[in-house]
Amino acid sequence: MTTITSSAQLTALPGRRSPLIFDAAWDIRRKGFLQFLHDEWRRHGDLFQIQIGPRKMTLAIHPDHVHHISIVRRDIYDKRESYDIVRELLLGNGVLTATGAAWRRQRQLMSPFFTPRGVEQFLAIIIRDAQQFIARWQGKVGSVVEMLDEMMFVTASIILRSLFTTESDETLLELKNDVETMIQFTATRQIRPLRLPVWLKIGENKRYSHARRRVHAYIQDVIAQRRAMPVERWPNDLLSKLMLARDEETGEAASDALLRDETITLFFAGHETTARTLTFAWYALAKQPEVARRLRDEIDTVLGDREPTVEDLKRMPYTLQVIKETMRLYPAAPLYARDMTQDDVIDGKRIAAGSTVILAPFLTHRHPHFWDEPERFDPERWTPEREASQHPYAYHPFAAGQRICLGNNFSLFESHILLAMLARQFTPELANPRHNPQLDMAGTLISRNGMPMRIARRR
Repeated sequence: MTTITSSAQLTALPGRRSPLIFDAAWDIRRKGFLQFLHDEWRRHGDLFQIQIGPRKMTLAIHPDHVHHISIVRRDIYDKRESYDIVRELLLGNGVLTATGAAWRRQRQLMSPFFTPRGVEQFLAIIIRDAQQFIARWQGKVGSVVEMLDEMMFVTASIILRSLFTTESDETLLELKNDVETMIQFTATRQIRPLRLPVWLKIGENKRYSHARRRVHAYIQDVIAQRRAMPVERWPNDLLSKLMLARDEETGEAASDALLRDETITLFFAGHETTARTLTFAWYALAKQPEVARRLRDEIDTVLGDREPTVEDLKRMPYTLQVIKETMRLYPAAPLYARDMTQDDVIDGKRIAAGSTVILAPFLTHRHPHFWDEPERFDPERWTPEREASQHPYAYHPFAAGQRICLGNNFSLFESHILLAMLARQFTPELANPRHNPQLDMAGTLISRNGMPMRIARRR
């Protein structure tokens, strides 16, 4: 175990210093950011610093470091400057980016909707959208598709119907495309060292501004329509639940601006990350036919021709093990940041207040001291016995501690159902059997060479 205590003899953080930005930029462009960090981790160890131009980041990889930052000293690690771009351009002051007392109020307000029992209310929506998506794929048998686009199509429909109870597929598609434009613009801007001011309405800035205006207008219009009708006529969706919720201390309802920020946050968290998990699950199943066979045997035994119930999910543990192993090797959020409000000491190394500390599930999940053959896809790691023997912070695909992702239960529930229903009827195949995804990060985990797959009926 790594000892994390103060020390009278502090040592400097090892790492790579590239005060001239182009020095590191060449490596990052050639390797991809994740591979660049992986190589630096192997060179410098579990706690190191990267300097790229004026920016300095401290990488904390060891599970004990995750525990220290997320649990032991969580009071001094927060979401501040490193989330400014996301706040400004995408999520506003939603629960994902809020801090301090505001975050605690919002988390308390929203948590009841996302408990393991709370997410069961979405079962009917997930099944209905899965059925419609199955019909879509039946018309695409033999076609090559970009799998991420397909998975985003179905997860966007599910979360938007859960949020707004809209029946209009055209409205859903327009809203999905606009929010994805906002997400892509924000992700690109986060990693770009030189940025045009957002107010300069040309090119991608213009597309972003138009998308943002349409999304905000749509949400504000839905809120206004509901406020104009009796509460008993409101649909039973997430927006209505948020509008009816009250702060336990003040009794106040959320403002319209906060409702807008929270719904965009829920769309982002409940759509893109789940779609990426499912995309990489299909890749893993295509590469591991024995895993795919076991998965389908379990689904056939439990479901037959029926649609899944909540009780059925408990009887399909191997399907969930496939999802968990996918999130180990391919975490949708491969990195996440915390901003330090006070000095701290980890492993005898001082980290100064104001530093940005990066926690990296993508690397921690590959730590050879905690995972046998870490690059091998093995759902058997997630049997109850083996999971209980793991270091509790060697796996953190949804972050850890009090700021663990609010939607983690929703994501697992949705992924479990969708994978079971789709795998029962289809066997997506890699368009090129030798395809290996070039993993990188653009806000979330991406494959730089895509995930082209052929839709095939189950044999």
